[in-house]
Amino acid sequence: MKQFEVPVGYRSSLISAIKQQRKELDKLKKDFTPTLLDLGKLKIYLARHFGFCYGVENAIEIAYKTIEENKGKKIYLLSEMIHNPQVNANLIQKGVQFLHDTLGNELIPLSSLTQDDIVIIPAFGTTLEMEQKIKSIGIQIEKYNTTCPFVEKVWNRGDQIAQKGYSIIIHGKPKHEETRATFSHASANTPSVIVNDMEETLTLIQIMTGALPLSDFEKHFGTKCSNGFDPSKDLNKIGVINQTTQLATDTQAISDVLRNTMIQLHGMENIQEHFADTRDTLCYATNDNQSAVIGLLEVPGDLAIVMGGKNSSNSSHLVELCENKLTTYFIDSEDKLLSAVQLQQTNWRNKEESLIQSYLPLDKETTILMTSGASCPDTVVEATIRKIASFYQVENNLEKLIEDWTH
Repeated sequence: MKQFEVPVGYRSSLISAIKQQRKELDKLKKDFTPTLLDLGKLKIYLARHFGFCYGVENAIEIAYKTIEENKGKKIYLLSEMIHNPQVNANLIQKGVQFLHDTLGNELIPLSSLTQDDIVIIPAFGTTLEMEQKIKSIGIQIEKYNTTCPFVEKVWNRGDQIAQKGYSIIIHGKPKHEETRATFSHASANTPSVIVNDMEETLTLIQIMTGALPLSDFEKHFGTKCSNGFDPSKDLNKIGVINQTTQLATDTQAISDVLRNTMIQLHGMENIQEHFADTRDTLCYATNDNQSAVIGLLEVPGDLAIVMGGKNSSNSSHLVELCENKLTTYFIDSEDKLLSAVQLQQTNWRNKEESLIQSYLPLDKETTILMTSGASCPDTVVEATIRKIASFYQVENNLEKLIEDWTH
């Protein structure tokens, strides 16, 4: 796989050494057991896979090269390039300005841009409408497009489905940048509708089967479907694609229940005419990170810590998996470890922060399970490990461990 030029400030010699050794011992990435950092009184288990993925490193490389090669020019990001506060803050420090927030609200009017300006498309991609608006100013976006290749793969899969006459059901968060972009690409070619979760999928199925009247479609999906979507005919032949960072099990369950509904309505012998047999469109990093967390959770632990930006969808799903097994804290940097007895965490559901007291069992040997999202720098992971080690006064053990791992 291609190696990217990522600023050294995002790399960790400790984490890089650990990942390299695991890679050499498990070239096929079949072993999802975690890595143990045994510091004596404190034991930390790191998930087999975590941190920057291919798409994030690709986006960072393009962004930093763009800054380096265009000194003196105005450089804009369409929105957050990735959902990581450290990376986005660093880009702002280098003079990059954001045109929109994560919800698509305008921060800087597009009308103020000129053809000499540069606009970087974020890793999530963007809508066809936004691309056209930028191009109409005379700005060329192709060279500065950091859209993740695995997101583009989903768009290509949608195109293939559309060409065969299938309507598209997108499993995604309607307000997420990637889902908005995927919906734009899909709906340009075929009737499309977004379902956020299984609950909405079951509502859609009730409309498909007649358990709810067709008129209910507008109430539940009127703001999440393409113009002119006709549930009486556009739900007769469907295919499923998704936001790449959704839980793999959720997407599979939604696809399965929709397929079973089509069998119920049209018969098994006609299933291929009514349901597109698409492979899972989750990216490799999402699959690997989620599988690694499942492997991590096989280890008994006192608590789990997941690092990632509060708006990071893939990070929030790692928290969701961990919460099902044990107490889990979601933080975006080591700074959220305010002390040995106070932690400021984010609720992955509503994004609200709260102060947690006595989160570490300091009076006994402690085991912590740890992972991070695909947009979280490894330096944040190492800094978090170091800070927790200091609370247990095992910094010296960590230094010896770092020496063993890096030599």
